[in-house]
Amino acid sequence: MVLLLGLALLLAQLASFALVWNDRQEISRARNEAPAITRFAEAAGDIAAADPEYRDLLVKDASRRGAGFTLVSNPSITASERDSDLEQRVSEALADTGLGNTEVEAARLAPVGGSGPDADRPVLRIAARIADDTWIAGRFRSRPQDPTLIYRLGAATLLLYLFVLGAAAWGTRSINRPLRELTDAAHEFTGRSSAPALQPHGPDDVREAMEAFNAMNARIISLLEEKDYLLGAIGHDLRTPLASLRVRIESMEPEEDREAAIAKIEEMTAMLEDILVLARTTRAQRRPMDLTALVEALVEEYAELERPVTFEPSSRVTAEIAPDLLRRALRNLIDNAVIYAGSAQLRVLGEDGKAIVELRDSGSGIPPEERERVVQPFQRLETSRSRETGGSGLGLAIARSIAESHGGSLELRSNAPQGLAVRLGIAEREA
Repeated sequence: MVLLLGLALLLAQLASFALVWNDRQEISRARNEAPAITRFAEAAGDIAAADPEYRDLLVKDASRRGAGFTLVSNPSITASERDSDLEQRVSEALADTGLGNTEVEAARLAPVGGSGPDADRPVLRIAARIADDTWIAGRFRSRPQDPTLIYRLGAATLLLYLFVLGAAAWGTRSINRPLRELTDAAHEFTGRSSAPALQPHGPDDVREAMEAFNAMNARIISLLEEKDYLLGAIGHDLRTPLASLRVRIESMEPEEDREAAIAKIEEMTAMLEDILVLARTTRAQRRPMDLTALVEALVEEYAELERPVTFEPSSRVTAEIAPDLLRRALRNLIDNAVIYAGSAQLRVLGEDGKAIVELRDSGSGIPPEERERVVQPFQRLETSRSRETGGSGLGLAIARSIAESHGGSLELRSNAPQGLAVRLGIAEREA
């Protein structure tokens, strides 16, 4: 906006400068030529009114102080040299002396050079017919125009340009600053936690937008909290009847039907647990912990169970985390890698203000066009929906929700030369 205003103002200032320069040139020239025109009109009036035998004396007497008068039969001013504006002004001056209908020819000539104090001054040639075959011709050295005029006009134009552009830049900045704050707050708001309330400032429209944004954030947080509460309530309310149902099924015959029914109840119970985890991610309390130590301890648990999970030595990274939720997210990722790729390798690193847990495997990976879909709730690459070939489709969704509740994200990448790299990032603790 500042560049656009600056360009428009520059074009306007250049046009204004050209107009003012032209007007000042005309005014300066008219002011400098006025004494010569007045002097010619007075001399022409006196000479025209005098008897013919005295005109030569009057011409000689008038030819002094930088002016030269002669009586000629032809003024010898060519058509290309004649200046209509100058002739008009001379005619108006002659009218005041009683020579209103006199034929006039006039020209402005550039300095002819040479030596002397007047060599660089422009020349005015003026002629007026005072009889049928007699013209009075005058030659004058006009005063030179002000040589500093262009510099003074240029300085004034530049100062005005800088003042107006500075005011425009300040005004634009006063609008842009709160808009930038509003934009940053919108980018930072994920719905997982309350965004800091913006302090409305700036122009009225921008203040209203910031107030509307604060109100919208409050409504969104309220709706998400209501959703989480509802999911949690449903999960808790369903636990009791499921437990009661399992007790009744324990005595069910035949045995095959009993085992199938118990497996279904366990599947429903596991799904409820996943839903409750999703509901708890926004309300979990975080505290500073050694993230590297937490991941290393988790890998040791898998190693004790003789699972193919390894830890790559990493630097110590401290972050604000909810340890139970983060363990759940990492277990989901590790279990996926072990089930579908056969092994998992983990490491911890700090990168761009984020603490990142990276898990790599050497399996078949996930096609790039499917990576966004599989992190959505209840989405699986394997579409049979069987618990024998996969979970409920909430594992990656839970991991992403937990990462976002920590101010981070879950990213799926290719692991060259083969496999998948999953990066769970969270906000690193400030020093």
